Amino acid sequence: MTSLVTRARRLRHEQTSAEAVLWHLLLGRRFVGWKFRRQHPVGPFVVDFVCLAASLVVEVDGVTHDGVTERDRDGRRTAYLHACRFRLVRVSNQDVYDNLDGVAEMLRLELELPFRSAPLTRPLCGRPLPVGER
Repeated sequence: MTSLVTRARRLRHEQTSAEAVLWHLLLGRRFVGWKFRRQHPVGPFVVDFVCLAASLVVEVDGVTHDGVTERDRDGRRTAYLHACRFRLVRVSNQDVYDNLDGVAEMLRLELELPFRSAPLTRPLCGRPLPVGER
């Protein structure tokens, strides 16, 4: 098992309370029928949530993302995800706590937008989509 998969599993068990709240909304195709995965490896990164079928990544950012080092890391992650043809939505912990309905509406609208046709395999970005996710 790769260290990235091990890290993703650890992060699933150590999720933040904001991630837990958002996961409750997204779990089990509850969210307008779209399947999301949490703490999922994408290339060299583990993203908070991803809907592979819609090429949509959702990152929940806390105050730790305010530092210079973390902003640089987030910038590299964003560039990588865009190169892999993922759309990225960032929400703050505070938005999840104080405005979950607004976050849900923003995600619903993002999922309704036509998106760039992403290839079924992303050779620069990891494995092909699993069967049933295409």
